[in-house]
Amino acid sequence: MGRTAKTQRLTALALKRYADDVTATAPLHDGGGLYLRKRGSALHWVLRLSDPASGAQQWHRLFPDDPLGIYPHKSLADARAEARRLWSTRSAGIDPRAERRRRIEAEHEAMNEARLASERRVTIRKLFDRWAAIELAPRIAADGRRLGRKDAGAYTLAQFQRRIFPRLGDVAVEDVRRGDLLALLDAVKAEGKLRTANVLLTDLKQMFRFALARDLIQRNPLDTITKRDVGGTPTERARVLSVDEVRMLAKVLPGSGLQSRFVCGVWLILSTGVRVGELLGATWADSPQPRAQLQSTANACEVKLGIVDLERRTWHLPETKNQRDHTVRLSAFALEQFRQLFALRESEPDGPDRSVAWVFPNLAASGPVNVKSLGKQLSDRQREPTRRLRGRTKATSALVLPGGRWTAHDLRRTTATLMASLGISGDVIDECLNHMIESRVRRTYIRDRRSAAQAKAFDALGSRLKALASPRAALPPVAPKRTVGRMHNVHTSAKVSA
Repeated sequence: MGRTAKTQRLTALALKRYADDVTATAPLHDGGGLYLRKRGSALHWVLRLSDPASGAQQWHRLFPDDPLGIYPHKSLADARAEARRLWSTRSAGIDPRAERRRRIEAEHEAMNEARLASERRVTIRKLFDRWAAIELAPRIAADGRRLGRKDAGAYTLAQFQRRIFPRLGDVAVEDVRRGDLLALLDAVKAEGKLRTANVLLTDLKQMFRFALARDLIQRNPLDTITKRDVGGTPTERARVLSVDEVRMLAKVLPGSGLQSRFVCGVWLILSTGVRVGELLGATWADSPQPRAQLQSTANACEVKLGIVDLERRTWHLPETKNQRDHTVRLSAFALEQFRQLFALRESEPDGPDRSVAWVFPNLAASGPVNVKSLGKQLSDRQREPTRRLRGRTKATSALVLPGGRWTAHDLRRTTATLMASLGISGDVIDECLNHMIESRVRRTYIRDRRSAAQAKAFDALGSRLKALASPRAALPPVAPKRTVGRMHNVHTSAKVSA
């Protein structure tokens, strides 16, 4: 009651006069320690209280956290209500200043927790960017091994942009469920793209394993999903061209309408065992273009850069699928194919042009031909006439062989089979085809690439292919003896009749 009697001295009119009087400097006292004080052009409400512990006088500014906590935005009634709150706090033995500090600290702590929660709540799109930057970027390990991916994840990014980001890109990683991901993979499967579904599953599992290791999620949602649940277990192809089919191939290739460069390409795969991407990424050793520029073009075209040196009879692949270099010793047969390709380079309509770096150039000679071109041309010539694609070759059965449909990769398998039939050991064949040695111990301790043995193996294979591809080998079989017998009988009968 005593405090109430000493308060509420001011009126709204007194406050207005005080605010308008530029000469007035002394604060106005409403009683009970409540004042209106001038500070420059602003009028602040302040309250004088004593410290409950020491009894020392303290000045408390009212509404300190409100940008509009000054007069006239805060009226006399607002100031008196806030003063009563502070009086009650002080009467309870609580220091209002300490109370405010605790409140501010609590707010800051809550903001920090919210910020940390927001940082931990990573979206699928942000997770992909982080995963790609750390795991997919190509780099060299301390032991010289190539890590990451050659294209820095460009193919994977394209697949995610097409199939994952539109539905889940902005969803927090921790909110993604197995069913969400399987729905997207099922959609890919429904398109009939089983291999794409399996590749996408592998990439997703790797990305979520990356997130799990960094405590961004509590569990990998795809940890129990296998390829059998998505695109199915890939069927291992076993197609190999028989010796008779290689002879037949030599006979039908010239009239198949296949591009001359690709005809040579078929024999080069058979005689060297290279992959299609390595074949189409071949460049001439005399090219004046910088290797870095050619490498960049190769990466963009999804082929593996290679250097063909006709003088040294070598085909060097600086980078391959298993992330190590590989050098093919060109046999006389393989060398002849490259010489034919070099002749095509020299006989371009514009004349000899040694600036064309690519052995299989595109129409503009600005890079290699599309990596899928050879496969499409081989496939187009192994169709039923009724299934001919519009605008494609009419020679739909030109490359049909008795053993069934074959691909460029089947030629590589045929290379290994022919080498084995020549008595070449499996370890040498693996080196010739640049296979990764299965045994980790052997990979670690046996560093010899068997170069001399490879050269002998390639020469033996070249001799075999030359024999199979010769015109004599491609001739049709001799007529059966019984036919000759009939002809003899007819001749004899005719003679008797005569």
